[in-house]
Amino acid sequence: MKTHLLCLELLLLAGHMLVASGQLEPKKQMPQQPLSVTQRLGLVERDVQGPVRSNITMPRRRLPPMCTGPTEIRDTFKYINTVVSCLVFVVGIIGNSTLLRIIYKNKCMRNGPNILIASLALGDLLHIIIGIPINVYKLLAEDWPFGVTLCKLVPFVQKASVGITVLSLCALSIDRYRAVASWSRIKGIGVPKWMATEIALIWILSIILAVPEAIAFDMITMDYKGEHLRICLLHPMQKTDFMRFYKSAKDWWLFSAYFCLPLACTAIFYTLMTCEMLRKKNGVQIALSDHLKQRREVAKTVFCLVLVFALCWLPLHLSRILKLTIYDEKDPNRCELLSFFLVLDYIGINMASVNSCINPIALYMVSKRFKNCFRSCLCCWCLPAEMLMDEKQSCMKLKVTDRASDQSNSRMTNKSTTA
Repeated sequence: MKTHLLCLELLLLAGHMLVASGQLEPKKQMPQQPLSVTQRLGLVERDVQGPVRSNITMPRRRLPPMCTGPTEIRDTFKYINTVVSCLVFVVGIIGNSTLLRIIYKNKCMRNGPNILIASLALGDLLHIIIGIPINVYKLLAEDWPFGVTLCKLVPFVQKASVGITVLSLCALSIDRYRAVASWSRIKGIGVPKWMATEIALIWILSIILAVPEAIAFDMITMDYKGEHLRICLLHPMQKTDFMRFYKSAKDWWLFSAYFCLPLACTAIFYTLMTCEMLRKKNGVQIALSDHLKQRREVAKTVFCLVLVFALCWLPLHLSRILKLTIYDEKDPNRCELLSFFLVLDYIGINMASVNSCINPIALYMVSKRFKNCFRSCLCCWCLPAEMLMDEKQSCMKLKVTDRASDQSNSRMTNKSTTA
């Protein structure tokens, strides 16, 4: 009996020594918590890199303690983003489809700038229909059930839509300068032949620039606490050198080409347009005062669209650039800064989504023509029949006014050249 007790004490002592030396760990029950974004990214990196071999000594990197705030912030903004996305979906579909219908139905609205605005509205409509519902599901659920095709299609459509917006705003700024610089060549009514080519080039270039997004995004499957997860994300391990470079320089590329480019283009061509309008103070320009007012209204509308674009996309780009420049993931005191960046990031995502539906609202507030057309198209049930007839006849009056203005412009230009 004493021999059995002595053996049992020796076994307990040996087990205690193994636990103390770290060779044997007692099992601990892990709390069943929902998988956060940070945990998913960490699991993805370990899953992509593969299992660690037992015969290789891996250097251990001491990581700073995990932050608890970001999970609470994510849970708070998850429902805010859902509500904002639903509002953007409803308002964006109604506003952009109405805008397309106005330009298609009214011949007096079919001119160069409005065709570019229609192209911009069509790009926003594609993003709203395809991207927003899937993004809402991705925000609320951890698993991705839509497959690889939609995993690549959604970011592709998003980047193509932003590219169409950016290039259309640049084309509108150039068109406004060209309208002021060449009075007799640019007509108020009708679509120039080169406009169709310009819009086709805008869409083709936007699609080409969005192709890397479709290549970079992929779906990864993994097991976590007995749950089989499928995650759609920008793959951390790209296959080609170009895609690795694109992944590392993506934020800078988006900031320069998809944000700074339309602002710089608008600043340059609107400055040239202002100088051109101040330089021409002869009799021809005085005679063109009526037509000049119309073109100033269009220029003000385009400037408003660019300003709305800048305000909507500034928080998201600011968050990404600050994260690249001043954020250090090894800093143990980084949690407050990370919380600020996450709040700014979620606000930026909401503001960028709002940009897809706000252009029709901006046109309604700035342009008298679009305001009349929106009222006649959307508010038929609340307007009297006489007012509806006045709204429908307003386009015809504007068309006659533009034609008379163009004829007077050409006569005054001919007189000034012969004098």
